[in-house]
Amino acid sequence: MLLSGRLQRSHWVGTVLLTSCQVIERPSKKDGFCFKLYHPLEQSIWAPRGPHNETIGAVVQPLPTAHLIFRAPSQAAGHCWLDGLELALKCTNAMLRCSRSRPEYTVETDAPTSQSNISHEELEKHFNEHELAGAESDTDSEGSRRMQEAVDPVARKQEVLARIQSLYVEDPYREIGVAGELVEEVAEENKSLLWFLLKQVRPGMDLSKVVLPTFILEPRSFLDKLSDNYYHADLLAQAQSCDDPYQRFKGVLRWYLSGLYRKPKGLKKPYNPVLGETFRCCWKHRNETYTYYVAEQVSHHPPMSAFYVSNRKEGFVIEGSLLARSKFYGNSTSAILEGCARIHLLNWGESYITTAPYAHCKGIVIGTLSMELGGKVHIICQETGYQADVEFKLRSFLGGSDQTNAITGRIKRGKDTVATLEGYWDGRIDIKDKRSGEEGNLLDVSVLKEQRLPRYLVQVEKQSEWESQRLWIKVSEAIQNEDQVVATEQKTIIEEAQRARARNVLTPWEPRLFHKDSSALPPEGIIDQGWKYNHTNTRPWQPEELIEYEDDFVITTAKVGAPLVAPVETRLRELAPRMSDSDSHDDVARRSKTSTRTIKHTLHSIDATLREHTLAIERLSRAVDSISEGQRATAYHPQPRAPPASHSWDLFGGFVLAMILQTLLNWLFYNRV
Repeated sequence: MLLSGRLQRSHWVGTVLLTSCQVIERPSKKDGFCFKLYHPLEQSIWAPRGPHNETIGAVVQPLPTAHLIFRAPSQAAGHCWLDGLELALKCTNAMLRCSRSRPEYTVETDAPTSQSNISHEELEKHFNEHELAGAESDTDSEGSRRMQEAVDPVARKQEVLARIQSLYVEDPYREIGVAGELVEEVAEENKSLLWFLLKQVRPGMDLSKVVLPTFILEPRSFLDKLSDNYYHADLLAQAQSCDDPYQRFKGVLRWYLSGLYRKPKGLKKPYNPVLGETFRCCWKHRNETYTYYVAEQVSHHPPMSAFYVSNRKEGFVIEGSLLARSKFYGNSTSAILEGCARIHLLNWGESYITTAPYAHCKGIVIGTLSMELGGKVHIICQETGYQADVEFKLRSFLGGSDQTNAITGRIKRGKDTVATLEGYWDGRIDIKDKRSGEEGNLLDVSVLKEQRLPRYLVQVEKQSEWESQRLWIKVSEAIQNEDQVVATEQKTIIEEAQRARARNVLTPWEPRLFHKDSSALPPEGIIDQGWKYNHTNTRPWQPEELIEYEDDFVITTAKVGAPLVAPVETRLRELAPRMSDSDSHDDVARRSKTSTRTIKHTLHSIDATLREHTLAIERLSRAVDSISEGQRATAYHPQPRAPPASHSWDLFGGFVLAMILQTLLNWLFYNRV
């Protein structure tokens, strides 16, 4: 773009190289319409010489080198300029390719300087020269930038690792329990509380709304409890590295069974999470990658928990949501998890859908208080056709120790059984191939216990007030100190605050990290609660990605050539002084990203609401149809008419007539006698 003087159009002021520029609208409080041409890498946008080989003079020196601001007299004129420049910028690449295909022009150094007009040919020649020079400079700068990026990734990766180490600390709690039956003797001072609790419930009742005494609570949240399944996430990395679909399925099944053996000390139940409660942690792999876990309580009544697990570098992502229910049967109770999880093997485009067993506690009134897992679970991969049905068997009344924690199962493809498995979910599980008859070991807990990945938790002082560990810290400390009075008081404070907040909420609760999405239909017989992580990424790992990390519950990646995003706390501190007019491009981009996310969440909410209303309308339509059919049936089969009102008088008259006849007959017989 050639700039000339205001009085003399032949006076050259400068040439802007559009091949290296970008244009944006620049909001301004003054009249007219402003827009800005700028170089994204803060380099010069000016050509070194003019159309007659002029050098940059004093007129251009006061102007900025990396950007140029224009003001049009009106909005219409400004939009015309802006549209024209955007079109020109889009065409520069095509012009550059055309200019490279032409023979180079020779520059005449003795061109006359007194010429008053510049011809079209000279202008084209002038731009061609600078485009070729600009292309060479762009090539040089691209090469230098690539050399710089060859060094930057190491420093950028070290910066992310330093951030992780400053935020997370290793979890010192390593209690995993022992194999065999899980039992507990209730202390004498707690038996009265247990009997008081039993008086409040009845067989078949849902216990989700019953306030439980603190002596039966495990000092951690249910959101934390759900993370027990991922201490062997490296088994998923091994599964996705297999080329055979059957071996991948066996690897996923092995990982699934590896997350069940951890048991709390005694017979304990985790805290019921409050609405909006969150939890996050990570596991460090031996190859220096991390598996990240984030969870949120998205609903309190009914209690619904959603979670997301990611290690894209190792090739897997897990997402799911579970509805926790509990049933009381008199001498026993069951904790049931309705929902499913989806394990995505990114490099293969496969999704494995899994369900969960229920926890069965018996001996509440009579016998020894004990807990075991029961029910039938399913692991299904629709892409490969493999499916596993695993049954967790409850110990019978007269059963021996060989029935404790026993499981059986089979792997099928279609209707054909491929393999069978048998063993104990807290011990050893063997598998037998039906085709070859070969038997082998699928899982050995005694070996896995020595191969657990270390878990890292966010430092308590750096957690928000709604993160599980910080939210329940006073209750957990009281339980660990065996002070049931203080534990009950602190637990009551949290529960009362939750109830008060629920009473004051005027609009439906919107979770922070998850949204409802019912687009993915589960297989028949599987319940999917349908909660999705707002920042889900199931793409395979890309070459330009350096390392995956978590920032304020957002799991993302650092990429080659892209600036590392600062932590949320730092971004909030820097946001206020960066509201100047000169930074309008960054502000507009930030606001646009936030608005896009808000619109996306709103659309998901609207879609979920419309689906619920559609289902309600369908149910109402079916009810109206059934009523209409009943009315039509009544019309075709008329009911017998009711007897008229005079019928009662006829009966009365007949009765009186009968009495008169009886009196007459009596009189006749009496006279004869």
